[in-house]
Amino acid sequence: MYKITTFNKISDKGLRLFNPNKFVLTPDDLTDADGVLLRSYDMNKTELPESIVAIARAGAGVNNVPVDRCSEKGIVVFNAPGANANGVKELTLLALLLSSRKVYDGIRWVNTIEKDVEKLVEKGKSQFEGPEIEGKTLGVVGLGAIGVLVANMGIKLGMKVIGYDPYISVQKAIGLSWDVSYSTSLNALLSEADYVTLHIPLMDETKGFMDADKISKMKKGSKLINMSRGGLVDDNAIIKAISTGRISCFVTDFPTDDLVNQEGVICIPHLGASTPESEENCARMVAEQLIDFLENGNITNSVNFPDCHLDRVADTNRIVILNKNVPNMISSLSAVFGKYNINIISMVNKSKGDYACNIIDVEPDKGNGKKIEELKKIDGIISVRQVY
Repeated sequence: MYKITTFNKISDKGLRLFNPNKFVLTPDDLTDADGVLLRSYDMNKTELPESIVAIARAGAGVNNVPVDRCSEKGIVVFNAPGANANGVKELTLLALLLSSRKVYDGIRWVNTIEKDVEKLVEKGKSQFEGPEIEGKTLGVVGLGAIGVLVANMGIKLGMKVIGYDPYISVQKAIGLSWDVSYSTSLNALLSEADYVTLHIPLMDETKGFMDADKISKMKKGSKLINMSRGGLVDDNAIIKAISTGRISCFVTDFPTDDLVNQEGVICIPHLGASTPESEENCARMVAEQLIDFLENGNITNSVNFPDCHLDRVADTNRIVILNKNVPNMISSLSAVFGKYNINIISMVNKSKGDYACNIIDVEPDKGNGKKIEELKKIDGIISVRQVY
């Protein structure tokens, strides 16, 4: 039996995928856990038991998971890229409209009127006039699963769309509408766009991504939207840019003490993936990935180890090895199997940055314990697991 610890409320559509004959689900208790399934629960300061081999985050971002520490301990961290993409895309559309039409300010004003509502509304509505988005230029920074959907949506809304992403994948590029202009210069996009929307991950190199310098490159009176991650935009810089008229509105899904109740700032309470559809999609995706890894050693959508898959072969034993991406590893592994006269039936080796994964199917053998212990002693090996 595999023990899965759950944190937060996980959709039943995902939890039902765990066969009760093979898995036991235990909320909030990491004792002897094999895997963890969570949403927003912060594990950065959590002690990680030696039993844990995988953590699955039901969402795209993994800033609440200690990824570096997990990599060192041989814990595979999964996420669900694209599972909540449509929900975030729709909220980005709402943010576009809110930033342009002053609906938010208008609603707040109407709610202050105590009587003669119809008369006062007609008299005062002109102060909330705002431009239509059709014909305007939308700059999309980051063309991953969500960014591509947002860019294509902009085209359908009659906007001119400019996309920027120096790391765009071929798969995502294929899904991009042909009439989205692709810019190799972020500064060029910022200077031309009436609306700029961010769809990039939060990493050390992207903290404060939209700082005073980049914001100064934006078109005067433009709008900035952040539905991606908190920490991407410098709060002080955006507040100053609004006060000078450089930015006319900032809409964010990540409120902070400095941003709440600021003129020109609209704070949404982190609702990007808060739809039943997104929660179900995320839960199902990471549950399937976690199950496949625990039962078969296959890795899909890991942020710290490479995608690695090998079809099961009947009458074989499977060994999953996570290691540092160093030379001569395959020959070192083969030497151990050769020492015990064990034939390798099939094998796959994949690497990603500093880490690699080997899935090896061998003939049913003798001396399993000795072989496993010897594999663990090879320099660069992080973990060795036999999958039954």
